[in-house]
Amino acid sequence: MPTVGLFIPCYVDQLYPRVGMATVELLEERGYRVEFPTGQTCCGQPMANTGCTAEARPLAERFLELFGKYEYVVAPSGSCVAMVRCHYDEYLAGRPGFEELKAKTFELTEFLVDVAKVDRFSRRFPHRVGLHQSCHGLRELRLGSSSERMVAHYSKAEKLLRMLDGVQLVPLARADECCGFGGTFAVAEEAVSCMMGDDRIHDHESAGAEVITAGDMSCLMHLEGLIRRQHKPLRVMHLAEILAGDKL
Repeated sequence: MPTVGLFIPCYVDQLYPRVGMATVELLEERGYRVEFPTGQTCCGQPMANTGCTAEARPLAERFLELFGKYEYVVAPSGSCVAMVRCHYDEYLAGRPGFEELKAKTFELTEFLVDVAKVDRFSRRFPHRVGLHQSCHGLRELRLGSSSERMVAHYSKAEKLLRMLDGVQLVPLARADECCGFGGTFAVAEEAVSCMMGDDRIHDHESAGAEVITAGDMSCLMHLEGLIRRQHKPLRVMHLAEILAGDKL
């Protein structure tokens, strides 16, 4: 039985643990043994984004130490996986096992589509869903096509969602636009961040969405805060929660 090392982002661990449990359920259903290394820490992305290289380096080293032994590493977060695959070179280039770590680290929907080869779900989700594609997953991991590239449309998350019974994916006017979170950007540029988030929410509302979903809980956390403050009837759910939902 193949073993997956499960990496859980900080905000999922502290605020949305149900996303982690849904991820475990999805992986175990596909025949994978899931292990959660309890010594795991933040991937270091917040520190790296603010230029704190010295603080990010030991976290990258810790990630390699803990997860290098697994056959696969999976995280329900495009931004954390992008940190490992696209930005750890600054800290770990030349280290034994680093190139192998990059090659075997996957975002959840990417793993389900490309490695587990999921082609059906015996589950239902009879709701109108708006799919938010986070920037890191879209433009660094290429989990879907983006409007600035002349390629045929594809989306790994959309492919999985369409396997659910009763789901209605609503068409967005700007399907690959940033939500405005951006980690520390939301703190340093609060007004701009909120305006960008409001734009995304309005797009989903106009399309008739009942639920906004994404592969990054950080984006959804930002949108959820704006939705709650404005008392809007929209819900946010991570893709893992929807995919591991009601069985037929």
